[in-house]
Amino acid sequence: MADVTAERGAAGVLKGLGRAVILLGPPGAGKGTQAQRIAQRYQLPHLSTGDMFRDHIHRGTELGRKAKPLMERGELVPDEIVLGMVEDRINQPDCANGFVFDGFPRTIRQADELERICKKNKLRYTVVLHMVVDHGALMRRLTGRRICKGAGHIYNVYERPPKTEGICDIDGSELIHRHDDTEGVIGERLAAYDKQTQPLVEYYTVRKMLSPINGMADADAVTKEIEKILDRAKAAK
Repeated sequence: MADVTAERGAAGVLKGLGRAVILLGPPGAGKGTQAQRIAQRYQLPHLSTGDMFRDHIHRGTELGRKAKPLMERGELVPDEIVLGMVEDRINQPDCANGFVFDGFPRTIRQADELERICKKNKLRYTVVLHMVVDHGALMRRLTGRRICKGAGHIYNVYERPPKTEGICDIDGSELIHRHDDTEGVIGERLAAYDKQTQPLVEYYTVRKMLSPINGMADADAVTKEIEKILDRAKAAK
């Protein structure tokens, strides 16, 4: 077993996992909250394809120049461009001891390519956390969701409201209700998610990389369940 204690920083925080962590789950399952907590606890970068797109466009890279007109027209960015940006990001030094991804991969091809990139970068087997949540509960979560304009902290007016209505407890930013957090839009998103993600669930299940997570529990209980899985993965060779 690896010496976990030796890899703790001065504040006792676990450093890295030596592997990728992927969160799968429908909109509103709590992937964003848990990804932030994993990144903080294990000192891993929290990756986002949206951030990658914006970075490449800002820097004027070849990939950015290809992606920009497609994004401006609202078209899907082809896998070749997405995967090029993902590989470029994972090749950065801060990903050498692992990273957290939510919202990616979305297709079997992307999953295959992500594993290739991880192996190329000598990362151990990927841990896939599947947030399982009842769709009725998700509807309540999403229609009640509020997000702060500052750092994106997430609240729910039903389950985890801010101390002051409309204001983020952490940075005082205004909380907004996204225009797509309505029942009609959410129903369509959940149906699309089920169709798109089931093949990925099967893909990772067959490879024994998938860990189901009870996303119906409160956020702290979900975090504890995830930490047990990741601590075991960290200790494994």
